[in-house]
Amino acid sequence: MPLLQVDKLSRSFGATRALADADLQTSEGEIVALMGANGAGKSTLVNILSGVFPADEGTIRFKGAVFAPQSPAEAVHAGIVTVHQSLDRVGAPGLTVADALLLNQYANRSEPFFLTRSRVKRRAQAILDAVGFDLPLDHDFADLPAADRQLVAIARALANKASLLILDEPTASLSGQESRRLYDILLRLKAKGLSILYISHRIADLEALADRAAVMRSGRVAGVFERPIPFDQAIETMIGRKLSAARPDARAAQGVPVFTMHDAQLLPGAEPFDLSVHQGEVVAITGALGAGKSRLLSTIFGLHSLTRGQMYLESQPYAPTSPGNAIAAGVAMAAEDRHQSSLMPPDWPGSALAETLSLPHLAKWYPRVFLFGKRERQEAESAITRLRIKASGPFAPISTLSGGNQQKVVLARWEAEPGKLLLLDEPFQGVDIGARSDIIRAIRSRTDRAILIATSDPEEAFEVADRVLFIDRHSLKSSLVADTTHHTLEELPS
Repeated sequence: MPLLQVDKLSRSFGATRALADADLQTSEGEIVALMGANGAGKSTLVNILSGVFPADEGTIRFKGAVFAPQSPAEAVHAGIVTVHQSLDRVGAPGLTVADALLLNQYANRSEPFFLTRSRVKRRAQAILDAVGFDLPLDHDFADLPAADRQLVAIARALANKASLLILDEPTASLSGQESRRLYDILLRLKAKGLSILYISHRIADLEALADRAAVMRSGRVAGVFERPIPFDQAIETMIGRKLSAARPDARAAQGVPVFTMHDAQLLPGAEPFDLSVHQGEVVAITGALGAGKSRLLSTIFGLHSLTRGQMYLESQPYAPTSPGNAIAAGVAMAAEDRHQSSLMPPDWPGSALAETLSLPHLAKWYPRVFLFGKRERQEAESAITRLRIKASGPFAPISTLSGGNQQKVVLARWEAEPGKLLLLDEPFQGVDIGARSDIIRAIRSRTDRAILIATSDPEEAFEVADRVLFIDRHSLKSSLVADTTHHTLEELPS
């Protein structure tokens, strides 16, 4: 009998169907990897299992009985404990490791009202001994490395007598050595009969741990793969297309690259890599949260420096010390958070559509400081037509536009002037399907520059790019589109 049996689970939020007849099962002493692109339904499934909100339809059986938790506390009491990727709620500055381990007991008042430090340490040590962890009990939780904070969260979960442990991208912020240490611990817990639902896309994680991989797509479990997991098939199931099926309009890299990185190291200890992007080529970088996508783009844009290595723009050495240097050299960037990086607050000067377009180009468009508005109005009218921006006119307040239309304006800003390299960090974040299609069409219509995109969604990467590169631990690993007969996921280093 499975420990957990999920049958035809469904959940909608308004018109959005987040889960649609999802099925899943786990057994005692088994590690099941849960894979899926953003919006595939992973978080919704986990939140239902964790008691955050109920399902609309379907059934869950846990330990042979119907299970429908009405709160996270009820799920924990039944034996399902979730360790989220963010560990902010595990502990806080000023709390010792011992305090963090006993927080649940404090909350449910299972510990006496008056506790001596010696009793706290004895109780905390008993929790660590039960799972075989070695952690400094008197250490401030906030000063622990990410790997040890992860162990505190797991130890506290197991102190609640968990039968099913749900881990959300637990190695996202861990080094290779720390990840391997976690693998050893999880395999030891599995041998004791613990069932683990492990959310990850990292090949090293799946190779080391997973007995099976369940792949979600469009709210359903679209495929289940037994160990040894065929990673190329799993990714194809996740994105809904063959890895060997390049875009029908894919452009092969030709000539001298517009931009090159050689022996580049983003952070100390990260593996150096090479990168090249050609004119008219769209290259997408994808990987897990915290893998280094934004760091790579912001380094190219002059916000950070390489630890080692060189960058070249049109074969000339390129080492910007600020975004202003980068823009002057022909490199532009639309950052991940458009509200912080690209848009002025409502009612501020520069908060209209046309003014948003002109902000980085004021010195060039108005060298004598006379803002007649003719150039920005023309550019705004052209962008509204070309990108199908839904706005009342060229001077519509940017705050009145939808997220997708705001993103189109940000893209149009950098299309308004010639450039060599365009960097787009999560360009589809908060963008609906229709706007995403318009943005992809606009990106792929540009043949006058190289374009480098960072996205955490592999499906988006394959939808827009000529080449897709995977990044892990701040190092590029492999290409999955260019010359796909010679690149598969199985070749990616672990």
